[in-house]
Amino acid sequence: MRFALIGQPNCGKSTLFNQVAGYKAETGNFHGTTVSFTESKVRLAGEVSHLVDLPGTYTLAGTNPAETETQRYLQSRQVDVIINVSDASHLAQGLDLTLELMALGRPMVLALNMMDEAKRIGLRMDGPGLAQELGIPVMPLIASKGQGVLSLFTKALSQSRQTGPTSMKVQIPQEDSLRHRLAGELAAKYVNQGERRLTLRDRLDDLLLHPVWGYVFMAFILYLFFQVVYGIGSSIERPVLATFNGWTDQLLQKVGGQTLGGELIFGLLQGISGGLAIALPYLVPFLFGLGLLEDIGYLPRIAFLMDGLMHRLGLHGKAIVPFILGYGCNIPAVMSTRILEERQDRFLAAALAVLVPCSARLAVVFGLVAFYLGPLWALAIYLFNILVIAFMGRLLSRLLPEETPGLIMEMPVYRIPTFKTVFGKAWFRVREFLVVAWPLLIVGSLALALLTYFNISPALNWTLRPVTWLLGLPAETGVPLIFGVLRKELSLIMLRQALGGADFSTVLTPLQMLTFTVFVVFYIPCLPTLAALRRELGTRSMLIIAGFTMIVALAAALLTHGLGSLFL
Repeated sequence: MRFALIGQPNCGKSTLFNQVAGYKAETGNFHGTTVSFTESKVRLAGEVSHLVDLPGTYTLAGTNPAETETQRYLQSRQVDVIINVSDASHLAQGLDLTLELMALGRPMVLALNMMDEAKRIGLRMDGPGLAQELGIPVMPLIASKGQGVLSLFTKALSQSRQTGPTSMKVQIPQEDSLRHRLAGELAAKYVNQGERRLTLRDRLDDLLLHPVWGYVFMAFILYLFFQVVYGIGSSIERPVLATFNGWTDQLLQKVGGQTLGGELIFGLLQGISGGLAIALPYLVPFLFGLGLLEDIGYLPRIAFLMDGLMHRLGLHGKAIVPFILGYGCNIPAVMSTRILEERQDRFLAAALAVLVPCSARLAVVFGLVAFYLGPLWALAIYLFNILVIAFMGRLLSRLLPEETPGLIMEMPVYRIPTFKTVFGKAWFRVREFLVVAWPLLIVGSLALALLTYFNISPALNWTLRPVTWLLGLPAETGVPLIFGVLRKELSLIMLRQALGGADFSTVLTPLQMLTFTVFVVFYIPCLPTLAALRRELGTRSMLIIAGFTMIVALAAALLTHGLGSLFL
């Protein structure tokens, strides 16, 4: 049994999928393309079924790869029942896709999601009447709260087992104008507009999207966000590092610091303490806060504000969405560029999106700059990052001349986030760190211990000495930068080990801390991101983007070093 979730963007389709599948889903590509779908197994009525979340699409007309592959999937794969998720507060728009799907003649259920939002704005739905006219079940749903989910899937299972044609009263026209008009007529017939009461949420956008005050509030919200992340992280980092430093000293006194065993113990404890004291204390609150901002509905508003600002600087408007994703991880940021129709657009968006400091780079920004110089310096690095991306966007758009389209996006309503959803998103990323990154940190620390014991580190440091010398960094920073290509957290964790000091303020000047951090923020993406670039754009484009980021990193770090030498 296979259920296919289909709906327009921002209809809550993926929220429904996550409510049912949790975060144990697998993502696959359509054959011969980079457009992806997500699939998971679910248990319903004692049976194990497949649930597939197809790309969000407004139509099946095939005007972009997502629409084409969604239609091809429905025509070529066994789909026992279609669950069409529609935003109840924008039913006319959703019914347009519903009528297209009904024309395929597959068993189908229409799920009217966000019924709480529709009620809030005074809409009253005649679900039974709409179901009778369409000839398919129409089910109310509040996916974000898990309300109506079981009834929806039970009805979908029942619908898949029915045989014979559906008793539709409505004739579905083939022409798009005509079908759009019919969708509007159905919505007008079965949706009644009651009294809409203006609430605080309705007035928030007057301030948060204001052409002047919107940026002021955005800066204030991001400032508070950084302060909270720094406050939580630093309060954990100090005592945990002190504890591990004490254990390290005791063990080295017993084993001997200059022996192979002593070096391995030192490397092991450095890797463990680095993840526990430096990465996780900042990573967890950052991802949790990012999930809150997303579920509240503020992240799309940041995208709207930043599009307006960056578009004036020549930046590709549609690339804002990958940028927002990039703050969590550059991999989905690269993958999301597939929504752009032209290959040149995808290349430009990917090249700029990998410059966004992901959560892995967060450990370097907060663990080094915020911890020793203060959170305002960390915020300054993020603002500097935005300026560099804007400048490079303007430069690349001149080198690759084309029309720069604006950003057309539907602004979601403000919602009260649920702990389950926010926790699930944060845990999905934290679990990746625990399973993939942290073991890599430990292995990297052990590898550096061996390199140090056998006196190989100087040779590796020598290969990067032209770069570290140019930036005014100690020669020992070469190996951490090399290992940082594997995972960005490695560059900081191994820096402690390479410099031989747990307190960076004793081995690095403030200027060196800033220069090192800025270079790490911009230079070559990690290996998983490089692999994503290769899948999406090919080997040649991946190598070009990797070289491009190296040039940007050198230029940005040199600028930081030059300006910093005047003021620090």
